[in-house]
Amino acid sequence: MAEQRGLGNTTDLTGRTALVTGGGSGIGAACARALAGGGAHVVVIDRDAEAAEAVAIEIGGESLALDLGDLDALAARSFDADILLNNAGIQTVAPIVDFDPATFRRMLDIMVTAPFLLTRAVLPGMYQRRWGRIVNISSVHGLRASEYKSAYVTAKHALEGLSKVTALEGGPRGVTSNCLNPGYVNTPLVQKQIADQARTHGIPESEVIEKVMLAESAIKRLLEPEEVADLALWLCGPMAGSVTGSSYTMDGGWSAR
Repeated sequence: MAEQRGLGNTTDLTGRTALVTGGGSGIGAACARALAGGGAHVVVIDRDAEAAEAVAIEIGGESLALDLGDLDALAARSFDADILLNNAGIQTVAPIVDFDPATFRRMLDIMVTAPFLLTRAVLPGMYQRRWGRIVNISSVHGLRASEYKSAYVTAKHALEGLSKVTALEGGPRGVTSNCLNPGYVNTPLVQKQIADQARTHGIPESEVIEKVMLAESAIKRLLEPEEVADLALWLCGPMAGSVTGSSYTMDGGWSAR
């Protein structure tokens, strides 16, 4: 059993299997470590086979190399798990008039349709066992909008809706579904945005974190992946059995405005 930092509760996931998408780095890797620390057997899913394998070896889990944008291949696979953590995501920063339609579609495929297909795949087993936890890594952008992020904001708003419908359908069958809504997290996905943000906002890269990423936050720092993972682990534990259909902001006060 692993004692959760800061939440004063012990989460025992021994005997549970968890699927974590985008588990090769960032938030996904932190969540994979947290769930494994709670006793779960974790399947690390990532497009980067080497990254997924490295995390799986570290935590004693297994890896699965998948491109979640290949929807036909994803739909053809079968999955069974007690815990599904939909985390995989990509980002593109550009004005709507310059946004490539193919990129827009692919981003929705990865961050909306793929979570739907995975949820659809794991629910029958969860229903049979009368126990399941689905945690969707959304964003403050699932609740608020920012310019130049049309696809990302659209995808995260859609993920919020999917999560709530899953909560309503799954609740009577022992399955919970919730979203985590962090602000900017210190991950490769965020670091890769800096150059694009600087270009679209017309400011130096050195000013992006302060003037763009943290401009609306009362707490002026990036979140760490482990902070998101800590809350994700709690949502999978016994004390969160009646928590469903919720969206947990971790945005430094951004959405309080």
